[in-house]
Amino acid sequence: MAKAILPDLTDTRLTRAVQGVDHLGQPSDLRVVEERPLTIYLNAQEIVTAMTIGDHPKWLALGFLRNQGMLHDTDVVTGVDYDDEIETVVVRTQVQTSYEDKLRKKTRTSGCAVGTVFGDMMEGLDRVQLPPTPLRTSDMYHLAKVINTTPSLYLDAGAIHGSVLCQGRDILLYTEDVGRHNAVDKIAGFMYDQKIPAGDKMLYTTGRLTSEMVIKTALMGIPALVSRSGFTAWGVEIARQVGLTLIGRMRGQRFVCLSGANRIQYDADLSTISEDPKAARRKGARDE
Repeated sequence: MAKAILPDLTDTRLTRAVQGVDHLGQPSDLRVVEERPLTIYLNAQEIVTAMTIGDHPKWLALGFLRNQGMLHDTDVVTGVDYDDEIETVVVRTQVQTSYEDKLRKKTRTSGCAVGTVFGDMMEGLDRVQLPPTPLRTSDMYHLAKVINTTPSLYLDAGAIHGSVLCQGRDILLYTEDVGRHNAVDKIAGFMYDQKIPAGDKMLYTTGRLTSEMVIKTALMGIPALVSRSGFTAWGVEIARQVGLTLIGRMRGQRFVCLSGANRIQYDADLSTISEDPKAARRKGARDE
């Protein structure tokens, strides 16, 4: 297994130091996450300007276009050009493209930093066939512990979401951004660029399990989506329609699966898994 690609805390462009005052009126230095625009072009057509932390612009552009149905597996990408000065990335394909009709129809999503999708959000979902890849609870607990303790911008500065591409109990790529949609688009772009198959993967996100996250995961061909956060009703409904395993509220020993439970193999020894401190306190209060 190749070495995992993790958040780069040495990249000084991603955060900055800001001075303020604390609750006692004393000086307080804090690191905050940067937020900058990235304009994505597909050939000669401007597609979108996304607010992002600025890392992995190539993967973000490829993944965004892939998840919006503007870039297909059969397309031949002839180049991806990124200009840091004007904060623009241009994806070039062998065959010229035009998406004027699709660009006219926009849907603003619930994603942080204002997610935007184009055209019919449900387009292509009726053709999704997710494989019955088993999901072992022992792997899930291991990954949750590793992910929650991995040095990251979230632990360093907060105000950011993470998405993690996993295989078995291994992390392949850990991305972060101000919007969860950007973080998962980077993973989609990485998979597209490296030609990584999706059927045996799991996607872990630190954010809510919204319709947008479910749609993107399903269209990427990943059969399982896991989060320590909660669900939206439409996210659950779509996951059930496409047969996606959807697991949320994963903290300590606990999780809730609202779709695709047939993939879960309960092989973990819970006596070896630490209970979530908040859950333990609530249980103790009920027992008194």
